[in-house]
Amino acid sequence: MQRRRCKETLATSSLHAYAQRMPEPEKAPKAPEEHETRVLDPRSLRGLAHPLRMQLLRSLRHQGPATASQLAERLGESSGATSYHLRQLAAHGFVKDDPSLGKGRERWWKAAQQGIRWDESLDRNADPEVRGAADLLLHEIATNHTQELSTWLATRHEWPDWTGASDMSDFTLRLSPAAARELGGRLHALIDEYRNAPEAPDAARVRLHLHAFPQREA
Repeated sequence: MQRRRCKETLATSSLHAYAQRMPEPEKAPKAPEEHETRVLDPRSLRGLAHPLRMQLLRSLRHQGPATASQLAERLGESSGATSYHLRQLAAHGFVKDDPSLGKGRERWWKAAQQGIRWDESLDRNADPEVRGAADLLLHEIATNHTQELSTWLATRHEWPDWTGASDMSDFTLRLSPAAARELGGRLHALIDEYRNAPEAPDAARVRLHLHAFPQREA
């Protein structure tokens, strides 16, 4: 079965790559685990499809391990809410304890994987709950993309070395579904080459948005 990647993004015919400054974590985050991805099924999709849970998982992936209280402060939520939703994420295998950082009763959480993959069978699922969860998750991802891009545009003057290195392009092609699938696969393979390349001294964390979708004729 073919699967498409959703790594905190989902797919469009615009490509946005830009540097993103990371907030200082409470403690230096551990090196991320291998870029393991989680294939979503109906149960795990319903477990993840909640705005706060997605924010918690995104924060742990981008900013490193944290406690429920630290995440509450980061996200402007109550520690009770973050504790509850972290436990729900853990029940579905998205986050787990980081015993190397915990002291006493202090519980540290970390992301269990660094990305998610979208199983195409979810698009054909007739269960209204699954469809509703899919819609919520995809719209939340799209909203996050918009917020990230807006942040970059508002702060790009702080990155003089990145003038000309960022990209905000869009293209219109005429492709069959098979050709669009092939193009997406080749783009992901190229991205993986850069993911595994040696890191340069002036490297920054770069967010890359890749979207591809058909459009009806005018």
